[in-house]
Amino acid sequence: MNDAATGEILTPSQLNTLARSLLEDTFPLVFVEGELGNVARPASGHLYFTLKDARAQVRCAMFRPKSTWLKFQPREGLKVLARGRLTLYEARGDYQLILDSLEEAGEGALRRAFEELKAKLQAEGLFDQGRKRPLPAHVRRLGVITSPSGAAVRDVLSVIGRRFPLLEVDVLPVPVQGEGAAAQIVAMLRRAAASARYDALLLTRGGGSLEDLWAFNDEALARTVAASPVPVVAAIGHETDFSLAEFAADLRAPTPSAAAELLVPDGAELLAHLRAQHRRLATLGAHRMRQAAQRADRAALRLNALRPQARLDALRQRQQQALRRLHAAFSIQHERRQAALRHAQGALRAQAPRRRLDALDERLRDIRPRLHAALPRRLRHESLRISGIARALEAVSPLATVARGYAIVQREDGQVVRRVDDVRPGDRVTARLHDGSLRLKVESQGGA
Repeated sequence: MNDAATGEILTPSQLNTLARSLLEDTFPLVFVEGELGNVARPASGHLYFTLKDARAQVRCAMFRPKSTWLKFQPREGLKVLARGRLTLYEARGDYQLILDSLEEAGEGALRRAFEELKAKLQAEGLFDQGRKRPLPAHVRRLGVITSPSGAAVRDVLSVIGRRFPLLEVDVLPVPVQGEGAAAQIVAMLRRAAASARYDALLLTRGGGSLEDLWAFNDEALARTVAASPVPVVAAIGHETDFSLAEFAADLRAPTPSAAAELLVPDGAELLAHLRAQHRRLATLGAHRMRQAAQRADRAALRLNALRPQARLDALRQRQQQALRRLHAAFSIQHERRQAALRHAQGALRAQAPRRRLDALDERLRDIRPRLHAALPRRLRHESLRISGIARALEAVSPLATVARGYAIVQREDGQVVRRVDDVRPGDRVTARLHDGSLRLKVESQGGA
């Protein structure tokens, strides 16, 4: 009996399609570490090779443009870490890896550590744009934290010297790779920020492998950069390199030279701006001068119309007349004061103070008896006058009217009821008599 009768018969294409689906569903994304072999890069730009170890190998393909983004040159025998999806090439029945990324094996572990630490700090908000400080409009003193012998510091100083040589720059030397480099960079960054000497700090170094740049992926360094009270610009490696220090910095520049251009203005542009402002000021000054000259011309015309020389002559004549009158008045006043002084001196000599005091004492003795006699009379007169006033007040007092049998009626608010219309039925009133008061209620109103 034929085996085909017991099950479905598949074509090679169907079998390979099923196998492909099974592989892709079972292995959605894998990391494979091994050595490169049979490396081929045809004119299409795709990259084909095998990954192998001592016992087996697997075919791999990396298509454009990802194959052109590699940071190293794939070569035979190089140990790499590949990330991709397992699939099957149905036309030949070959199973292979389609790669998304390819790194040298040493960098693979570092890259995973980098991504894990980056995710942790990002979740804490250390890289948020909202916490980053803007750079000052004009940096007067810059601290450059880098290796004093590297290419980065030469690029930075060259750009600053070309663009704005007036800027004060301090190179703060630190190692930029190797064991202990991160700790020394952290210490220098803290000292520079605590000195309050710098308007901004530039943390920079040249390019290199991920391992070379690893000091700038230190967690303590990233936190120190984020906490710095002085704005920090970071330019680590090449344009495609990213470090945690750059993510934490207030501004990232793609290269050290670009960082220098971001930090300092272009001297030529400043000079052009200054010249434009100078021209504008000169134009404005000339305009103001023309306006002032026009005002002066109008004033001169008004002065000519008023004949200023004649007015000056008249004023000078009035001044001379006033001076003559002033001198004459001063002489007369002086003579009068001299005569009064002579008279006062004579009177003073004629009347000795002792005789004046005796005369005044005698006059006081004459006046005292008259004063004692007049005082009782004055008191009696005033007493009689006050009594008359009291009788007059009593005659017109409303209390006197009440005592004769009348009453004063007041509403509850204290107002005196003078007319019938001042109250309404139901109102409460008070009638004041000479010996007390009565509380009354108005029952009705009636006319006279």
